[in-house]
Amino acid sequence: MISRASSAIAPSVRARAPLRLGLAGGGTDLAVYCDRFGGVALNATIDRFAYAHVKMRDDAQLHFIAHDMQKSERHEVVMDLDVRTGLMLHRAVYAHIMRAFNSGRPLALTISTSLDVPAGSGLGASSALVVALIEAFVAAMQLPLGPYDIARLAYEIEREHVGLAGGKQDQYAAAFGGFNFMEFLQGSKNVIVNPLRLRHDYLFEFESSLIICFSGQSRDSADIINQQVDGLQSSDALALASMHAIKDGAIEMKQHLLSGDIRGVAEILHQSWLSKKNTASAVTNPLVEYLLEVGLQSGAWAGKVSGAGGGGFLMLLAHPERRYAVIRALNGAGGQASAVKLTFEGAQAWHSGL
Repeated sequence: MISRASSAIAPSVRARAPLRLGLAGGGTDLAVYCDRFGGVALNATIDRFAYAHVKMRDDAQLHFIAHDMQKSERHEVVMDLDVRTGLMLHRAVYAHIMRAFNSGRPLALTISTSLDVPAGSGLGASSALVVALIEAFVAAMQLPLGPYDIARLAYEIEREHVGLAGGKQDQYAAAFGGFNFMEFLQGSKNVIVNPLRLRHDYLFEFESSLIICFSGQSRDSADIINQQVDGLQSSDALALASMHAIKDGAIEMKQHLLSGDIRGVAEILHQSWLSKKNTASAVTNPLVEYLLEVGLQSGAWAGKVSGAGGGGFLMLLAHPERRYAVIRALNGAGGQASAVKLTFEGAQAWHSGL
């Protein structure tokens, strides 16, 4: 039976979820690590977003569109979609919502998405996309799901249903937004999101020191993550010690932020990058090292790749008076560098008349 537009679902809803910078602790949110030792992550959302639009149709069609990828699919309205091919995230969110919240009855919909950044950015874009899709359905169908519920469901869909490799922090960052210290509890699926309440002058100083730079090279994080998982599963001593150091660094960075010590934050950023490179050989490459060296030579205090590594976006910290010079040098070296604004709202949805 096909369900068409009714009072049970809004005719057109849009949603957005913020992307994030992984400041410290990345990798300790992988299940293979945090289930054994407990993990932590320090991240902040920025003014780059994943967008989703759910719109009812008057025919028996189901359309999936990814505008930024220039891909689209058309299906008869059915429930037996293969969620491990095609536009997998669109398919998987739709199938789960229909099963869990619409009594298994398919709806005739157009589901479209877009991203402010290229795929493979290292900014948690795929997870933010899933969160935005779920948020759109939450608003359209008035589902009783809060930020923790949405983040858990996004993790389940992305990691378990679709089978994409990765950790847990991205879904929670997109759902909650803001500057957060997250704890991934040992022997448990539970996650605790602790918003950091920074003094305004500390926050402004951090933001004024921050630079992001797209390397021009998108990457598939799965290979890097699989290398990290293999090292941890085999109890590789260097990989495990490096993960422990990354976790300790995140805890220490939080204290530097709370005390307004931005130079201390930069020192931890540098040490965490050195540790991260020990967790998988594909974390870095000549282009990444070149751009980071350009940044350091032009006055940056420290830098690292955001996300799993291998390309995507770099993040750097520099004295606010030197930030413009660093941005200019990175752009001259072939990067796409800019300042960036932090955001403090999580996923949001609104009704659209278009």
